Amino acid sequence: MGATADAQRQAAPSAEYLNQMYAKPSAGVPARERFLTIDDVVMKTATILGIAVIAGALTAWSGLTALALPAVLVGFVLALVIIFKQSSNPFLISAYAAAQGVFLGTITSLFNSIYPGIGLQAIVGTVGVFAAMLVVYKTGAIRVTPKLTKVIIGSMMGILVLVVFNLIMGLFGVETGLRSGGTMAIIFSLVIIVVAALSFLLDFDAIDKGIKAGLPAKTSWYFAFGLMVTLVWLYIEILRLLSYFRD
Repeated sequence: MGATADAQRQAAPSAEYLNQMYAKPSAGVPARERFLTIDDVVMKTATILGIAVIAGALTAWSGLTALALPAVLVGFVLALVIIFKQSSNPFLISAYAAAQGVFLGTITSLFNSIYPGIGLQAIVGTVGVFAAMLVVYKTGAIRVTPKLTKVIIGSMMGILVLVVFNLIMGLFGVETGLRSGGTMAIIFSLVIIVVAALSFLLDFDAIDKGIKAGLPAKTSWYFAFGLMVTLVWLYIEILRLLSYFRD
C-alpha cells in the first residue's frame, strides 16, 4: 500500500504544472481576432493619408507631372477592385493612396503655379469641412436615416451623370457652363461640396455600425479607404471653387 501511494504521488501533476496547463490555449482553437475600434480607423486613415501626402510632395518636388494620367488610371482601377470586392487588403489600399497622392500633387502644383497659395487654402477648407461634419454627426444635429441615405446617394448619382454629360459635351466643343467658372459653375461646385460633406455622415455611420457589429479590426483599412475617397473628392472640388473666385 505504501509503495502504491508513493507511485500515485509521483504520478500526480504538481500545482505549477496544473497552472501552466490552465493558462495554455486549447489545442486546435485559433485565437479570436480583435474587434474593430475607432482607434483602428483613425490610425489606418492617418497612414494612407500620410502615404498620399508623401507621394504628392515627391511628385511636386520632382516635377514629374507626366505621371498624373497614369496615376489617375491606376487609382481608378484600384478603387473599383477595392469597392466591388470590399477589400481590406492594406497593400491595395496603400497603392491607391500613393496613386492618388501623385495625382493630387500634380494638380495642386499646377493650381499653385496659377493661383499662389490656393493649395493650402483648399487643404484648410477640406479639413474644416471634415471637422464640422464630424461635430454634426457626433452631436446628432443631422441623423443618418434611410431617407437621408437615399437622398445623398441619389444626389451623388445625379452629380456623376452631370459630370459625364459635361465631359461628353466638351469633347464635341459644346460648353454647358458647369465648369466654365461662371455663376452656374460656382453653384454646381457648391452643390458638389455640400453633397461630399454629407457623404461623411454615411462614412461615420458605417464605421459606427461596424464597431457595434463586432467586425474584425482589419476592416479598418476599408473604412479608411472610404474616408479618403470622400476627402479627395471634397479637396478637388474646393480647389476648383477657389480657382473660380480667384478668376
